[in-house]
Amino acid sequence: MKTVRLVLFDCDGTLVDSQHSICTAMNRAFELQGLRPPRPADTLGVVGLSLDVAIRRLAPELDDTTLATVEQDYKAMFFTLRQQGGGEGREPLYPGMAALVLRLAEAGCVLGIATGKSRRGLQHVLDLNDLAGFMTTLQTPDNAPGKPHPGMVLQAMDEVGATPESTVVVGDTTYDIEMALAARAHAIGVSWGYHPVEALESIGPRAVVDDAEALQRAIDAAWG
Repeated sequence: MKTVRLVLFDCDGTLVDSQHSICTAMNRAFELQGLRPPRPADTLGVVGLSLDVAIRRLAPELDDTTLATVEQDYKAMFFTLRQQGGGEGREPLYPGMAALVLRLAEAGCVLGIATGKSRRGLQHVLDLNDLAGFMTTLQTPDNAPGKPHPGMVLQAMDEVGATPESTVVVGDTTYDIEMALAARAHAIGVSWGYHPVEALESIGPRAVVDDAEALQRAIDAAWG
């Protein structure tokens, strides 16, 4: 039986740079409730977690009702920014990532996404960047436990018939690396995202890379 080689990408901070939209939406969601907005570094530090968990990390003092309201305000503001496009609503692909996705697909790899984004938000990003047709499995908190729980990776492997040894998870946060290792998959970090390289390296990925070409080499090396 042919081995299924699966590459699972994180979205925000790995495929696309959505920090402007994320920070702007979070700030405005907090302000609408009369709360002090979090620092951008703190907001980026929780990117990758499920939204409710991320907000709880940023403001542990909030009661459940206020937290739920902030969550809904964030979603509404993010959608508004996306509809406006440009400026604070931009979510550009990182350099070289579109070409890398194409090369991996042409090489016969099965590709997918494991993200803290909602399914609707993820689909928008994929459609906007003409990547939807390359992705076989989409894992979001809508259908699996949030990071760093390994559920997204395990579910993706089950869907496509991959094994931990044939699966590579690529991400920019410690949550991505922890998720991959908990599923016994190969973990590769990228330095251009939202968590410091030192934090990624402390979790123990196979590599932390600086550009798409180095990422290609690291993925190839994971499979020997």
